[in-house]
Amino acid sequence: MTSLLMISGSTAESSLQTSALRTAARLAPPGLVAEVYEGLRHLPAFVPGEAAPAAALSVRERIAAADAVLFCTPEYAGSLPGSLKNLLDHVVAGGDLGGKPVAWLSVATPGQDEGARLTLETVLAQCNARLLHAACQRIPLVPHAVDGQGMVTDAQLHQALADMLQTLTRTLTQVQTRQAPSWQINSSLFPTLTREGDRPTFRPRRPF
Repeated sequence: MTSLLMISGSTAESSLQTSALRTAARLAPPGLVAEVYEGLRHLPAFVPGEAAPAAALSVRERIAAADAVLFCTPEYAGSLPGSLKNLLDHVVAGGDLGGKPVAWLSVATPGQDEGARLTLETVLAQCNARLLHAACQRIPLVPHAVDGQGMVTDAQLHQALADMLQTLTRTLTQVQTRQAPSWQINSSLFPTLTREGDRPTFRPRRPF
């Protein structure tokens, strides 16, 4: 079994980011156990030099135990939400993301979260995490795609989220077997970031 810890950068239960991850957890393919971290709102502030509080130790232990970590975050004031940056500060201090395969899922339309995405990649690099570029995908959501229970209801979006998890699982397997990842593994319904040279570029999928 492969374990995936999913972390939303939003503290709002009804956010598109949290709803996407919550729905993705239910769509996990066989062989993948996907769980959503729920403790972001209550995580104490990181204080340099002080012993890590129990809540910080708990999320660090969960990250260390996971085979991979998937982040999905909104953008606030052109960057990461402070709550997510606080979590990452705790993790940087513990070194728990060192060498850990990570990826991100964006549910915003292009251009609406570039500051948060780039900041996240910078912080993950500082953590020495291993970013799985082929598994980083954009699946735009709109508020009416989420029901009152905070679940994505659209069938096409379900398929796109399932594709994303399949892509992440395959890419992780390639990493674990030391094979070069294929940049052609994309969602069957939505655009994703692919690599051309050293820079990620946005390339739409061809129509059916």
